[in-house]
Amino acid sequence: MILDCDLLVGRDVTTSARLSPADLATTMAEAGIDGGAVGSLRALSFDPPSGNDEAHAAAPTCGARTVAGVDLRDPLGAEREIDRQRDAGVRIVRLAPARQGVPASAPGLRACARRATRAGMLLLVEGDVRLYGPPLAGLDAAVVFVDLHFYQLGDFVVLGRDEPGFHASTRLLGNPDGWETVLAELGAQRLVFGARTGWFEARSVLTRLDVAGLDADARELVTARNLLRLIGEDR
Repeated sequence: MILDCDLLVGRDVTTSARLSPADLATTMAEAGIDGGAVGSLRALSFDPPSGNDEAHAAAPTCGARTVAGVDLRDPLGAEREIDRQRDAGVRIVRLAPARQGVPASAPGLRACARRATRAGMLLLVEGDVRLYGPPLAGLDAAVVFVDLHFYQLGDFVVLGRDEPGFHASTRLLGNPDGWETVLAELGAQRLVFGARTGWFEARSVLTRLDVAGLDADARELVTARNLLRLIGEDR
């Protein structure tokens, strides 16, 4: 089983490209992705409540768990939306400070991360880990950095030594030893499969999976069990 932690539906406001739940499900099936966690670009761009309703509706079509998006430009509204999604049983929140133009120093970023963490929710965090990792330290948060680039990998490892809840998505770790560095320095339990299927070249991530030299246990952790553990579905 392969689960993609980094699924998105809706319209990208910067390019006007659009991906419907049905189209995403088709692309996932063609790539051999069995499910994962799906959020809404609408929720991240301008209207979290209706966007999160869209993500709820998309999740069954994609065989995925719902990811709630919040607007960090409105931290009080973001806190209310985290509470609403918690009450609806959602276990994952996506924070997009870079997309929303929110600096790492913004108090609302840490406040929303703390609120979601206290609710037992996994954080998917966009942006440069060197900027957005430090404000999330010390919260006992479970985080997957979905935009982690191999140029930032050394800093992620340094952060991860002190933060056992920090995890790396695989999408941008396409260099020859990126996956291997995470496994050697932090362990297979800290790498979560993410390909942003439908928006990114998922085949390149799947090819990297095949050549990473993972044994059966490590492969299961990376492709599914780590994500399931982080959302409490590792039974």
